[in-house]
Amino acid sequence: MEIKLSSNTPLVPHKKHWQFCVGSGHALLALRTDYTRQLKFIHDTLGIERVRFHGIFDDDMRTFNDLSMQMPIPGAEAFTEYNFNACGVAYDNVLDAGMKPFVELSFMPEKLALKEEGRALNGMFFYKPIIVPPADLEAWKDYIQAFLKFLIHRYGIEEIRTWYFEVWNEPDLPVAFWNGSQAEYFALYETTARAIKEMDSQIKVGGPSTSGSKWVKAFVDYCRKNEIPVDFVSTHQYAGDPLGGVEDQGLAGEEKSVIPEAEMAAEAKKHAAGEAPKQDMAAGFQAQMMALAKKLGDIEDKTFLNGFRVFMPDKSELQDVPNNVFITNAPKVKNQADGLPVFYTEWNENATFSAFTNDTRKVAAYDVKTALDVADSVDGSSIWCFSDIFEELHPFPQEFHGGFGMLTQNGIPKPVYHAMKMLADAGDQRFDLGDEATKGEIGYAAFRGEGKTQIVLFRQKMKNLDLPKEDVSITFEMPNRPSSVVCRRVDEDHGNPLKLWQEMGSPLSLNRKEIEYLKSESAVLTENWPYTYQDGKVLLSASLGVNDVYMITLFD
Repeated sequence: MEIKLSSNTPLVPHKKHWQFCVGSGHALLALRTDYTRQLKFIHDTLGIERVRFHGIFDDDMRTFNDLSMQMPIPGAEAFTEYNFNACGVAYDNVLDAGMKPFVELSFMPEKLALKEEGRALNGMFFYKPIIVPPADLEAWKDYIQAFLKFLIHRYGIEEIRTWYFEVWNEPDLPVAFWNGSQAEYFALYETTARAIKEMDSQIKVGGPSTSGSKWVKAFVDYCRKNEIPVDFVSTHQYAGDPLGGVEDQGLAGEEKSVIPEAEMAAEAKKHAAGEAPKQDMAAGFQAQMMALAKKLGDIEDKTFLNGFRVFMPDKSELQDVPNNVFITNAPKVKNQADGLPVFYTEWNENATFSAFTNDTRKVAAYDVKTALDVADSVDGSSIWCFSDIFEELHPFPQEFHGGFGMLTQNGIPKPVYHAMKMLADAGDQRFDLGDEATKGEIGYAAFRGEGKTQIVLFRQKMKNLDLPKEDVSITFEMPNRPSSVVCRRVDEDHGNPLKLWQEMGSPLSLNRKEIEYLKSESAVLTENWPYTYQDGKVLLSASLGVNDVYMITLFD
């Protein structure tokens, strides 16, 4: 492939929207010192400004208590307290890391939860969040305003006005995050938004925080029609989303259809409401369980992780998952937002926890390509997530277990971290190369900073295929010979700690010496890069494997 560039190309701002925020697990983890250390590292090295996590109101944060929890005697439940001290410690840790909280208002304290026969109280995840609506919206309003009073007293109103408050997480997903209807979510949002604005009109609140770019039009229309405060729109998008597509528009590039996961989720919701599932769905579950049992029996190394991966296979390796769903849906959401800022508060290549490829450079190439392609359609975004300190489905002991993090649980940078570090270090001006530059399997972008030009190359594919390398030649027109040319790269032998860990025998746990070895040996170093200069042109070349990412820097 031949790439021709010129220093005379017009420049546009380099929108580093992904520095707006980053995701993480649930609130209790923010009380840990290792979490805080890694968060500061992410802020200091990638320039990310905020962090978002689930469950600030989960019962493990003990925000709403009554005396019967300690003294189970008649009448004790009438003696209650709000206690947001653990929330304060979590936010203190975030601020001490140099970041600000992007506050996700979730999930429901047990004391406030609607307890209704046929409606499951808890979500499916490891820490068992309560995912039902409140039994009493006025009680929820009082709770929200007590929380705001606590925050304003602790941090001051000027600080709180710089935070964002997002109502709930993915209320479109039954069983996982919200055992309620869309109407019940809209009522929750309305009560919450009005409660916040009563405290201070300048505190920013928004939603609907849905999966797969859904509900945005309905949400904005509801807020406009009912004059409900809304300062921003938030939603999520993964390339491998099992459910999704912008409402009434289907999946990008595909005909609208009911996909199996969506039908199964709908049946699960009916079951939670006390309705009998379809006979054919019940038979399907039975057949699926038998097939999974056979797969489990065929595995020789019966670790928990290997068994878990039978239930959570990496669909991006098994199916032809398109790489353009986010790129296609984001402009539609921007239009549906009706002028409101659009924040994608979760996005990444894969929505499957424990997928082997989450630890590979496949995520690196996808995230670089996507970050560049959606820059004009989003006002801020949040990669999910910064660390494998994460307990959504299971806290695995293996250092490399297919977690969503840019860092492993012991802080070892993965390929995606190194790739996003390249974009963080790229200049604040981007060469306007048109849409086609990033659309092919081999994509490229160029940036201008103080005294240097940077060229980012990537070869992005949705499957990690064993294909020959592709040669790329670059001609860059510039008036003077560069003083030096250097390169940083993420490939099989650079920025690949997974390979080193496997060569160590994939140990179940690591000591400090082993952690430091993996960090140092997988570090992405700056190499001098060969070039020639003739007739006002710099001639460069590179050989890209599948999902490799390179940054070549030319100094004036």
